Amino acid sequence: MKYYLIAGEASGDLHASHLMQSLKAQDGEAEFRFFGGDLMAAVGGTMVKHYRELAYMGFVPVLLHLRTILRNMEMCKQDIAQWKPDVVILVDYPGFNLKIAKYVHSQRLIAIRNATLCSAENSQKPKVYYYISPKIWAWKEYRIKNIKRDVDELFSILPFEVEFFEQKHHYPIHYVGNPTAHEVREFLFANSQKPKAIRNATLCSAENSQKPTIALLAGSRKQEIKDNLPAMIEATRHLTEKYDLVLAGAPSIEREYYGQFLTGSSVRLVSDETFPLLAKATAALVTSGTATLETCMFRVPQVVCYKTPLPQLIGFLKRHVLSVKYVSLVNLIADREVVKELVAETFSVDNIRRELKAILPGGGKRQQMLDDYDEVHQRLGESHAPDEAARTMIRLLSGNKQ
Repeated sequence: MKYYLIAGEASGDLHASHLMQSLKAQDGEAEFRFFGGDLMAAVGGTMVKHYRELAYMGFVPVLLHLRTILRNMEMCKQDIAQWKPDVVILVDYPGFNLKIAKYVHSQRLIAIRNATLCSAENSQKPKVYYYISPKIWAWKEYRIKNIKRDVDELFSILPFEVEFFEQKHHYPIHYVGNPTAHEVREFLFANSQKPKAIRNATLCSAENSQKPTIALLAGSRKQEIKDNLPAMIEATRHLTEKYDLVLAGAPSIEREYYGQFLTGSSVRLVSDETFPLLAKATAALVTSGTATLETCMFRVPQVVCYKTPLPQLIGFLKRHVLSVKYVSLVNLIADREVVKELVAETFSVDNIRRELKAILPGGGKRQQMLDDYDEVHQRLGESHAPDEAARTMIRLLSGNKQ
């Protein structure tokens, strides 16, 4: 079968690449064409556009690059129409992907209206599958109408989404397990017999090799890094004698960008080594996102730090308007506060410093957080998400609904 995938950022590239590997293993005739990244390209197929040319975050960057975004979207639509895949698989990135879903659905309606008996089957193609469902439970819940109309099958990686979509909105979905949880388990298993592999020369300089490590995960986009990293550095400055402070560089961000923040500090930057870093970290400061779940799976106590514009207003909206109580996946999965979230008006250097002290060895919150992580691990389950998703996709595309 022919699979067209669209991933708009680094995490989507990672998850899509694993899904492609699973599809390839289960479908010997799989062909791939995609908007994505280097990891997807390594699996095989044809890359139409790299996600670096798609990933714009925030109102002003989107406005400034609106022409490029619209041009990429039009290119994507035309490419899908020309290649005629069996299925378009959308991976997260809802602002772009839901518009593509709408386009594919509209073209199917046109084809159905124009179909003869001999072409009726082809008029049902391509199907639209969404892998890693849009987080409409947090924001823009009205998008459920678009999803119901334009998406044929939705594949979730978060267990609490089943209740949201199926019970609240009466839209059946597939929970396939969590790929992040599986990726961490695989990493830990692969390195269980060779612990020195996660203490390599890049990660541990001779000067700092005997110190315990505090990991800084400041986000995967430049705006997030600009907002959060300076406060993280300042909040840990007093710990430089006792701890090795290591920043996990995002794969989509050039090393030079970090220099403006790291100059004059003792924080070291490592790139493409987030898992090795977390495997040896004593504690972590983490910007909200998938990184909070990765940190939990490595059983590293953490403080979630997320600076926002207009913090007082955002804090009010978070308490009274937003439909979720938490911003971190760890707390959302547990449905209670497992990790401390310093967001909006609670985000400050003093608060980060205080909460970090509480989860370092000897701190009053450290052991409770580690105990609570067990519940999160249990709720995620043991399924291998890419394999389960690929198996279900192929079954559905083959016409087997059972």
